[in-house]
Amino acid sequence: MEHTILEKKQLSEQVYMMRVAAPLIAEARKPGQFIILQIDTDFGERIPLTIADANAEEGWIRIIFQAVGGTTMKLAEFEEGEAVAAVLGPLGHPTHIENFGRAVCVGGGIGVAPMFPIVQALKKAGNHLTVIVGARNKELVILEDEMREIADELIIVTDDGSYGRKALVTEPLKELCESATPPDIAFAIGPPIMMKFAAATTKPYGVHTMVSLNTIMVDGTGMCGGCRVTVGGETKFVCVDGPEFDGHEVDFDNMMKRLQSYKPQEDKARHLCRADAEADRIAAAKGEPAGHVPVKGAAETTTKENA
Repeated sequence: MEHTILEKKQLSEQVYMMRVAAPLIAEARKPGQFIILQIDTDFGERIPLTIADANAEEGWIRIIFQAVGGTTMKLAEFEEGEAVAAVLGPLGHPTHIENFGRAVCVGGGIGVAPMFPIVQALKKAGNHLTVIVGARNKELVILEDEMREIADELIIVTDDGSYGRKALVTEPLKELCESATPPDIAFAIGPPIMMKFAAATTKPYGVHTMVSLNTIMVDGTGMCGGCRVTVGGETKFVCVDGPEFDGHEVDFDNMMKRLQSYKPQEDKARHLCRADAEADRIAAAKGEPAGHVPVKGAAETTTKENA
């Protein structure tokens, strides 16, 4: 099956949205699940990306990703009408959805994208919903209009104060936990350090908190072991046991240390990708053809850098 890019939109300097033809995945997917995507068959890297939305009737899924690694930088060069080599999924356990009562969803940076299907499902189930969106600055705030349309309350915070409140996401989260109507459950998706402190914020108040982990992943079927994490003192594999876990049980420090395992290879891949892009630019200036050159040896380190 050809997985054609139906729509491409650049949301910020490094963040892109694509709608990709994948009718079987669109029909089967549930909130919280992800795909494995491969841009080419010439030893192309397989990267995990969360399904940020889907339409079963029209047969497409939406991915939102940040072009920070070799493969995502190459993916960002694809245009509408082109096709990626492979899209596998849906993978992972879906988010458990029910009417919890009052729910708070915390999305940090690109983590807002994978949070969107969860927000949709929680609202449909009848929850009173507060959404906290955090970003470094105004330019990096994504899906604001979509979240505002669904949420009962939307709180936006930025590190530099250029939009919304000047605060980290943990500040309004703590205020909610201390309010007269605290949340019955919390969901957090974003950088590991953000999820760590979001879980630490809710723990003293006994608010059950689910996090969606973004570990190194290769095959997505539990065979490679690259995505292993420690949860409640036990080894778990994010691709088959997750990606969602009780945030109060996750060993975030160990996970963050493991995320640095392939940093030299990632840095090399970025360098090669930038060199390829410059070569393509020069070729285009000379009227010569330029193509998508596969990047080998890279390691994208997140599931939802990647949303």
